[in-house]
Amino acid sequence: MAHWTYKKAGVDIALADKLVDYIQEKAPAIGGFSGLMPLGPGNKDWLLAATTDGVGTKLKFAFELDRHETVGIDLVAMCVNDLITCGARPLLFLDYYAMGKLDLRRSKRILDGILEGCRQGRLVLLGGETAEMPGFYPPGEYDLAGFAVGIVHKSEVIDGSRIRPGDLILGLPSSGVHSNGFSLVRKVMGRAPKAVKRRLLTPTRIYVPEVQRLCEGLRSARQRVLALAHITGGGLPENLPRVLPRRCRAVLRKGAWRVPAVFREIQRRGGVPEKDLWLTFNMGLGMLAVVRPESAKLALRLLPEAKIVGRIVPGEPGVDLE
Repeated sequence: MAHWTYKKAGVDIALADKLVDYIQEKAPAIGGFSGLMPLGPGNKDWLLAATTDGVGTKLKFAFELDRHETVGIDLVAMCVNDLITCGARPLLFLDYYAMGKLDLRRSKRILDGILEGCRQGRLVLLGGETAEMPGFYPPGEYDLAGFAVGIVHKSEVIDGSRIRPGDLILGLPSSGVHSNGFSLVRKVMGRAPKAVKRRLLTPTRIYVPEVQRLCEGLRSARQRVLALAHITGGGLPENLPRVLPRRCRAVLRKGAWRVPAVFREIQRRGGVPEKDLWLTFNMGLGMLAVVRPESAKLALRLLPEAKIVGRIVPGEPGVDLE
């Protein structure tokens, strides 16, 4: 049996990281899960936050199954879940929808998904672009990209800088694979029954209501969320360190939450090494929050689904799985 990895499936995360390093060197304002900039003269205490993302090769299953109702939710989710990690309140969403030939029935289904994603994410679809490009895309295929904008007061920015050893890590469950790692999923599950592929199209969970409830609830008790991490490509080991300050390391307890069976199914079918599994998928946790130990009880009351999945210890930024 072939032993598949994300790199063998065609995605080189390490190479992509080098490109990110290059971009950050050329454009120092870029950083974190979302970009921040002052709103403008006279409004220096308020910051605009912005993100962009797409659905990726998960769309290939949508094409194959002719199921287009949920990929719009994925599109919004991948953008807005990044946006809220800095504490921003979502405001607006823009989409880019490109295809070879416009199919009105299919397009309405896609747009309905985008609107549902905006409803869940508490932001407004303000505009977008529909690009019909004959001969550019194969028949029946299309691509989606999205852009989310929010606002946050400088005093409420969440950036991880206050994290210290002893703080606790809370995890919110994912709805499954979300919208990352599908280049590997397709290699492994390409011959799976259609019922399995339909389950893989379960849309990415949108965490806006939960994150807002947590932030507002802790703030009312004169406490705060120290950091938020959206778990996307690179999994837990690559995404949580993005919010860790120097001399702080994360330790996650694998048995502290339920890993959905789909990830072990992918591993079994593709012979995916354990390390690559954790470096590719969210493994059941779509959003992490770091809080003080004294805030944990209130945080769990605000978010009954959440679990304490780890802690912060002294060390260089990174993640240990135990």
